[in-house]
Amino acid sequence: MALKLRLARAGTKKRPFYHIVVADARSPRDGRFIEKLGTFNPLLAKDNEGRVVLDTERAKHWVSVGAQPTDRVLRFLDVAGIVTREARNNPESGKPGEKAVARAEEKAAKAAAIEEAKNAPKEAPAAEEAAAE
Repeated sequence: MALKLRLARAGTKKRPFYHIVVADARSPRDGRFIEKLGTFNPLLAKDNEGRVVLDTERAKHWVSVGAQPTDRVLRFLDVAGIVTREARNNPESGKPGEKAVARAEEKAAKAAAIEEAKNAPKEAPAAEEAAAE
């Protein structure tokens, strides 16, 4: 049985409150769980002690047994000093897509054409002035 340390949502609409639970990976998010390890209240300030309440001894036990924490719970365990979380780095995620690159190139080409038209020598008006004299 694959075990997960994850959040189970409680609270009302637009007032989230989560229980940190150990559950079978196949069970639904708010469904059956094996043990409740703590709570997470995202509405509290980040420096508030009541934001994350965690039974560290039980969490250590479940991690040692092989339960896999989700990303958010892994952050909590890292702050508690139970598990180390490696920082994620995806430099590809910040790059624009193909269409955005094409649009940027098109915009740059239009801007260059306008700039070139502004800086072009004005020979036609000079010729008209000479003809008028």
